[in-house]
Amino acid sequence: MQAANLFLLTLVMALVAYGLGYARSRSLAMPLGGIRHLKSLPFYYGARAALWCGIPALIVLALWAAFQGKVIQLLVVGSLPPDMIPDSDGAASLLLSKISNVASGALPADFVEPPVAEAAERLATLRELSRWYMTSLVVAVAVLAGFLGWVRIRPRLNARVQVETTLKWIFFSCAALAILTTLGIIFSVFFETVRFFGKISFFEFFFGTSWSPQTALRADQVAAEGSFGMIPLFTGTLLISAIAMVVAVPVGLLSAIYLSEYANKKVRGVVKPLLEMLAGIPTVVYGFFAALTVAPFISNFAASLGIDASSQSALAAGGVMGIMIIPFVSSLSDDVINAVPQTLRDGSLALGATQSETMKKVIFPAALPGIMGGILLAVSRAIGETMIVVMAAGLAANLTANPLETVTTVTVQIVTLLTGDQEFDSAKTLAAFALGAMLFLATLILNVFALHIVRKYREQYE
Repeated sequence: MQAANLFLLTLVMALVAYGLGYARSRSLAMPLGGIRHLKSLPFYYGARAALWCGIPALIVLALWAAFQGKVIQLLVVGSLPPDMIPDSDGAASLLLSKISNVASGALPADFVEPPVAEAAERLATLRELSRWYMTSLVVAVAVLAGFLGWVRIRPRLNARVQVETTLKWIFFSCAALAILTTLGIIFSVFFETVRFFGKISFFEFFFGTSWSPQTALRADQVAAEGSFGMIPLFTGTLLISAIAMVVAVPVGLLSAIYLSEYANKKVRGVVKPLLEMLAGIPTVVYGFFAALTVAPFISNFAASLGIDASSQSALAAGGVMGIMIIPFVSSLSDDVINAVPQTLRDGSLALGATQSETMKKVIFPAALPGIMGGILLAVSRAIGETMIVVMAAGLAANLTANPLETVTTVTVQIVTLLTGDQEFDSAKTLAAFALGAMLFLATLILNVFALHIVRKYREQYE
C-alpha cells in the first residue's frame, strides 16, 4: 500500500515539475526588453523536467520495494539463536510465517517461544524503519532530480530530442520487459516440466488414457503411483471448445455481418450494446446458469428420448461457453468489417454486384485476417475457461467423444492440482506444469496454423 501511495506521490511531483519547467521555459522565451527563441516548444521543457523528477524516483522505489522484504527477512532470521535458524527453505518459510503472524497481531506473543516474539518485534521495527527510509529517499531523489532538471533549462537546449529519446528507451524497456516476462514464464514451466518427466514416463504422459494423479502417501496403498495420461484431458478440452465454437462462431459472425451491413442505425444502436453485455457477465454466473438450467434441461430432454445423459455434460458446458464467447467474435468481426474501406463496397456495387455478393466476394476476404484474429481470441478464451467446466461438466477425466457425458479440461485439472498446500517435489503438483507446457504448445500450433490460413487467403485477395 505504501509503495502505491509513493508511486502516486511521485506522479504528482512529476506533474509539478512539468508545470515549473513549462513556466521557466516561457519566462526564458520572453525576457525583459525582447523575445528569445526557444530550441523546442515549452511543452518539451516541462516534459523533460517531469522525466528528470519521476524516472530516478520510480527506479529507487522499484529497487527498494523489490529487495526490502528479502533484506528484512535475512536480518530477522540472522538475529535468531543458532539452534533456531532453519536448515531448509520450507522450515524458513514456516518460521517467517509464524514471526509475521506475531508481528501483525494475528498470533499472541505468549503462544510462541521468546526468541520468536523478539524476532517479531524486530520485524515490526524494521518494517517501520523501512517505510520511513523509503519515503524519505524517494521524495528526496524526486525533489533533487526535479530541481536539477529545472535548473538546467536553457533556451538553446534541444529538449524535444532529449524527451523523445528518453521516451523511446522507455518504450523499448517496456517491450523488452514483456518479452523477458514471456521467456521467464516459458522457462519456469519448462524446468518444472523436465522435473515432472524425471518422475513420470514420457510415454505414459503422452499416450496414457487414464488420468488419476492422486498419489498415495504409503507404498502399500492402492494406486500408489497414480495415472498421468493426458489424452482424456485434451480430449475433453477439444470437445468442449469445439462445441463452444460451433455455437459462437456462426452466431457471432452472422450477427456481425447483419449489424455492419444490413441493420439501420437505430437497430444497431440497440442490438450491439445488448450483445456486448454478454461479455460483462461474470463466468461464475454462466456456470450457475449452465449447472442449474442448461444441464438439467439437456439431461431431461435426452431422457425423454430414451438416451442416457449425465447430469453434468460437455454439451451443457460447451453450449453456455459458446454463448459467453459470442460477443468476442461478434464485436471484433463487426469492427473489422466496418474498417474495410467504403470505396470497395461502392466499386463492387457499381459493377453490378448485389449486396450479398459484395459481402461474400469483397468485404469478407478483405476482413478475413481480423475475423480470424477474433476467432482465435475466442478459441483461446474457450480453452482457458475453468469455472463453467467445473460447474457444468464436472471433474471426471473420461476419455469419450460423447457430448452427453461428464468430461474435464486441462485448465480445470491445473487449478485442481495447484489448489491448497502442495508439495512441489511430488509428481502430482509437477503434473500441472507439464499440462501447462502442453497447452502452451497446442495454442502456439493453433496460432501458426491460423496465420498460415490468413496469409493464404490474403494473397488470393490481393
